[in-house]
This record gives sequence, C-alpha cells and structure tokens, in this order.
Amino acid sequence: MGRNKFYLFLATACTAGYVWIFVNTVYRTNNFQLNTCIIKHVTDIPCPSCGTTRSMISILNGDFVSAMLWNPLGFVMAFLLIICPLLISYDLLYKKQFLLNTYLRVESYFKIKKVAIPMSLLIIGNWIWNIYKDL
Repeated sequence: MGRNKFYLFLATACTAGYVWIFVNTVYRTNNFQLNTCIIKHVTDIPCPSCGTTRSMISILNGDFVSAMLWNPLGFVMAFLLIICPLLISYDLLYKKQFLLNTYLRVESYFKIKKVAIPMSLLIIGNWIWNIYKDL
C-alpha cells in the first residue's frame, strides 16, 4: 500500500472511530445498545475487542478504572485516535513519511517471535477475560 492510500485508510478509520464513539455516547441508553460484533452475534461469545467502545466512553468520562475493566484495548484505541490524525497532519503538512515509517517499524517488530508470542498471549488472555466477564 502506498503512502497516500495508507494515510487515506487511517484517516477514514479514525473518522469512523470518532463517529462510532459519538453515536455510542449520544445514543447509548438502557433500552438502546449498538452491537456490531459479528462474533458475539453469531456465537454468543465475546471477541477479544468486545467492550472497547464502552472502555473508550469510560475514558472520555474520566473513569479509567472502569475503562480498564471493560477492556484494556480501549486505551490503545484512544491513543491511536488521538495520535494518528496529528501524525497524518504533520506528515502531509511537512511532506514527511514519519507515520508510515513508524508503522512499518512497529509491524516488523511485532513479527519477531519474542514479541509476537507474548502479545498473542495477552490478546488470548483478554479474550478469556471477556468470556469470563460475559460481555
């Protein structure tokens, strides 16, 4: 994927993320819940990322303990939704490739077995925790 397509994809993903959080923040009530997790819908088993939206809403409300209990991945997503638009803007403004180069370095880092295996185990552990909590 080229630089421009990569940045367009990230900008679209961030925009979708902001819209999703906005919709869930404004319209979430006891009677109305948006649930788009296909895995949860089909199998009735939560996926590793179930609870991330609720985690991010808790972060927005300043309730960091609740956010961690919903799903620690909410902190990762919140960080990415903040940093990606800033880095995209920086790269486009100054005609750099910092974000793309950083992404490629991180991607190659996660391909190392000493990193990939523990990270995979963390995701599996989070999945087991989501199942245990019956999200």
